[in-house]
Amino acid sequence: MLALYKDGAPVNELKEGELGVVVLDDTPFYAESGGQVGDRGELRSVHGIFAVEDTMKIQASVFGHHGVVKTGRLTVGNSVSARVDVQARARTERNHSVTHLMHKALREILGGHVQQKGSQVDPDKTRFDCQARVMPIAEAQKTGAMMLFGEKYGDEVRVLEIGSSKELCGGTHVQRTGDIGLFKIIAESGVAAGVRRVEAVTGEGALAHIQRQERQLQEIAAALKSQPQEAAARVAQILDNAKALEKELAALKSRLASAQGDELANQAVDIKGVKVLAAQLEGADSKTLRETLDKLKDKLKSAAIVLSAVSEGKVNLIAGVTQDATAKVKAGELVNFVAQQVGGKGGGRPDMAQAGGTNPAGLKAALASVPEWVRGRL
Repeated sequence: MLALYKDGAPVNELKEGELGVVVLDDTPFYAESGGQVGDRGELRSVHGIFAVEDTMKIQASVFGHHGVVKTGRLTVGNSVSARVDVQARARTERNHSVTHLMHKALREILGGHVQQKGSQVDPDKTRFDCQARVMPIAEAQKTGAMMLFGEKYGDEVRVLEIGSSKELCGGTHVQRTGDIGLFKIIAESGVAAGVRRVEAVTGEGALAHIQRQERQLQEIAAALKSQPQEAAARVAQILDNAKALEKELAALKSRLASAQGDELANQAVDIKGVKVLAAQLEGADSKTLRETLDKLKDKLKSAAIVLSAVSEGKVNLIAGVTQDATAKVKAGELVNFVAQQVGGKGGGRPDMAQAGGTNPAGLKAALASVPEWVRGRL
């Protein structure tokens, strides 16, 4: 051990339970680089055991082993046996190697314009008979090996060939493509303009993913009372039925709106020639409120109307004013006046406006105040 650090400061010793960083004169650990996470594992001496949770570069050839002293103590100058977590390393290698293959496949299928903009390779996922050669960077460029965006290369570089994929890479990889086993893309999304992110799993991770999907399919099939192979058709049938019921419900609500419109029209009061109405419709949604408002405006001819409904503790408001009255009464101002009394705000056009609120308890008084508000503007 050449150096020890605690809280960023050099120390001569690390004791049991203390977090720190260990620098060795030589190490089998891979330090985080090129998107591949650092190795984890263990440093063991006769005096203590240090659990390595991550490995990072301090300088180009100086690695910091980050972790905690599990037992005993570590002292500068003492020797340790460095043991990489080989299972985690193997899972990372599979994910790293498949990243190269996936990059090559994307370029072959989508075109040479596809470039890797970054990656993260760890034991769980990545967002070939392999051949690696060390050569001068100028010679590597002549071979056609890809130089990945954002990477820094020294005078000598490592060229990795996996099948038809040829890239510069200093990370750890499988010995043959067969070691990768199963490979499965699990997600694809956009992260920036012109940049897509692909996430994938390999080996045991891919197998576990497919097994989870199979269990989920079995659960869905059981809920649908069908066989797994019939689940998709059963879901399509249920969706078709749901659409038909939605249409039927919409038609019923429209008829209800028409009936309520006729009923509510009789509750309007005449203020200086303008019919004023403020009412609550039980169980109405936004569409029903709009349809009822339109029917009332047509029926009352000259009117200022506020309609409301309450659902799941929220107040839904809509106001409408016929064109002949908008010079004096604005629907946006009217709906905002009511909304402020029920813990909300809103606005819109002079002839139609919407709002919401969070205090249904204040709705009755708010609606009752509408006629006087309108009277003050006529």
